[in-house]
Amino acid sequence: MNKIQTTFARLKASSKAALIPYLMAGFPRPQDTVSLMHTLVSSGADIIELGIPFSDPMADGPVIQKAGELALEQGVGLEQVFEMVRAFRLTDSQTPIVLMGYANPIEHFDIKHGPDAFVKTAQSAGVDGVLVVDYPPEECAHFAQTLRQAGMDLIFLLAPTSTAQRMERVAQLATGYVYYVSLKGITGAAHLDTSAVEKMIPKIREFVKIPVGVGFGVRDAVSAKALSKVSDAVVIGTKLIELLQAPPLEEGSARLASFMQSIRHAMDEEE
Repeated sequence: MNKIQTTFARLKASSKAALIPYLMAGFPRPQDTVSLMHTLVSSGADIIELGIPFSDPMADGPVIQKAGELALEQGVGLEQVFEMVRAFRLTDSQTPIVLMGYANPIEHFDIKHGPDAFVKTAQSAGVDGVLVVDYPPEECAHFAQTLRQAGMDLIFLLAPTSTAQRMERVAQLATGYVYYVSLKGITGAAHLDTSAVEKMIPKIREFVKIPVGVGFGVRDAVSAKALSKVSDAVVIGTKLIELLQAPPLEEGSARLASFMQSIRHAMDEEE
């Protein structure tokens, strides 16, 4: 088993859900990213999703979109993201890292460096999984196979509008976990309906036999705890970016740690 699969197996044995925070690589400053990744781990993160800055992020709300723009302005691209992963791996060889982004930077990287260069470089850097928002299963069989051969997982999104046919197609290619987008819309929306999620998860599990994580709209301990009881993982992104960008910036890491600890405590709390 790879690190993602091992992590979920360990958590399942203790009846716990994974806490998966999202960071935008290079935000608020490139030199902050590796330290913030370690802060997340020490505050209860099980897996880290690291965003690849991109100029046209169709699924991201204004908060994450702005974070990506600021990272790009500071010269952070895919090459720099790989360097951040390498630096993190110098002192943490166990926490799974998932790169989350869009097809354009990945395909541009392969054009620049050669066929499958992204997968080879991700593997050597210490990446464990990849989530490409705009790669539908119909168009990425080769990419999925190449990642699997390199010991990495390809994570797909499912949404409230996903049909049974789409779930079945995703189940054929997805490894690691599936990320259920808990609402119709963009990241950061504030109208999470946990009861609707609770009804949807069993339908997904009819097709998907790997862990199912839930994200988009998770902003507090109450919703995180509720979702952790019906899913295998809770993903939090926009709220973390908001905490990092709030003044004073030098206190962002402490705010991040405090919030993560509250989420971890709520998720693990006995009924």
